Amino acid sequence: MINRWGRAVMSGVVEPTSAWLVRRGVHPDAVTVLGTVGATASALWLIPTGHLFAAALAVWFFAMLDMLDGSMARARGVKSPFGGVLDSVCDRLADGAVFAGVTWWAASTGRWFVTGLALTCLLAGQLISYVKARAEGAGLEGGGGLVERPERLILGLTAIGLTGLGVPYALEVLLSLLALGSVITVVQRVVAVWRSAREQYGAATGRTDDAAGPAELPARPAHESRDVER
Repeated sequence: MINRWGRAVMSGVVEPTSAWLVRRGVHPDAVTVLGTVGATASALWLIPTGHLFAAALAVWFFAMLDMLDGSMARARGVKSPFGGVLDSVCDRLADGAVFAGVTWWAASTGRWFVTGLALTCLLAGQLISYVKARAEGAGLEGGGGLVERPERLILGLTAIGLTGLGVPYALEVLLSLLALGSVITVVQRVVAVWRSAREQYGAATGRTDDAAGPAELPARPAHESRDVER
């Protein structure tokens, strides 16, 4: 949801910064890798050692670089399929590191409920991305849903930061909301894929019934799959 308007709000800062970096010869892929390394290292070092507020700030800073690489690619006027794949892989790595760090910290401090919530957020977040990637690889629609990447980061980092500031039950409450929303989003995306397949089947056969079902649509080769979820 935030994806639809958040980038528009930030464009006044992102676009000039991207243009400035491009003029100085910085490659978008370098920004992608820098942001991922920084976010991953911050999450896996600061969160397990209990520096939660610092971790939230650091990960947020490096995650913001993710808004620059796409804008920089547009500023360069060059489309790079590799860059898109690299960006998606790096997003998965950074997101996974955040919730892995929370899982590590919560388990080491005996907060088992938070451990379970963090693991749920970690697994559901990866599934959200995977459903869309596999759907697009098959020529289907599988995006949208209640919780996309911006919501996952905002809720997750807010929970971590507030806990670092001593706010009681911040992780329990916000991660509960995030876990529930993430599971709902997985279901929403699977349903979206089913509807897309059903529509394609109807368009291809002229049938509107489910007698044969969308499973009979010819599959696209596996090598055409691509992970472009946000």
